[in-house]
Amino acid sequence: MRLKDKVAIVTGSGRGIGEAIVMRFIEEDAKVTLCDVDENALKEVDAKLKGMGGECMIAVGDVSDPVFVKNMVDETVKTFGDLDIMINNAAITRDAILHKMSDEQWDQVMAVNLKGSFNCLKNAALHMRQQGKGTIINVSSTARYGNIGQLNYSASKGGVVAMTRTAAKELARKNITCNCISPGTIWTDMMKTIPEKILDQFRAGVPLGRFGKPREIANLCLFLASDEASYITGQTINCDGGSFPD
Repeated sequence: MRLKDKVAIVTGSGRGIGEAIVMRFIEEDAKVTLCDVDENALKEVDAKLKGMGGECMIAVGDVSDPVFVKNMVDETVKTFGDLDIMINNAAITRDAILHKMSDEQWDQVMAVNLKGSFNCLKNAALHMRQQGKGTIINVSSTARYGNIGQLNYSASKGGVVAMTRTAAKELARKNITCNCISPGTIWTDMMKTIPEKILDQFRAGVPLGRFGKPREIANLCLFLASDEASYITGQTINCDGGSFPD
């Protein structure tokens, strides 16, 4: 078991990529705190994990709230005795073309995607610095290269990459690694609402000829969280079927 006795927090774990990461971690014997704003979704995932024999707890709340995040980290340490892995996956979209994008749409995305990642990164790092070890993985997106209609989302995900590189330099001397995963087009429930004609256009832009699976992102996350990646830090790894250059 690659994560035996390791304790992790995974934000945005009520569905999609976050749920897949949690499932993969439980398979590898980690103890996991599930975090999401959707309590019902969390309870459904929690039930699946307990059916697998997984040891987990749920934290319902908004990562843009620093008080909630601090309490979540503190409660995780109190419950499981440690915090080894922090996965910052929670994110939202509020799409609009530049000249139609409202201040509210910009602020909402920045609050969750960027400030939320900062809140989790900071509070995890505060604990990990004390114990002299830890792994932090931030989830960006290939949208950081720029997507029409996603100025706010693209900017937030570019910010996550910059934050990762800086944190990696600051935390390295405390034996804490910080890396970034950048998914391409991944087949989640959200994708299933898109017309097939549009999906075909998206698929045509992927050299491997298909969309990614949430579990494929989870597998990369597992590697970076494991001891096998102990000498990797400050990196952003695309998992996109070859769609984008570095």
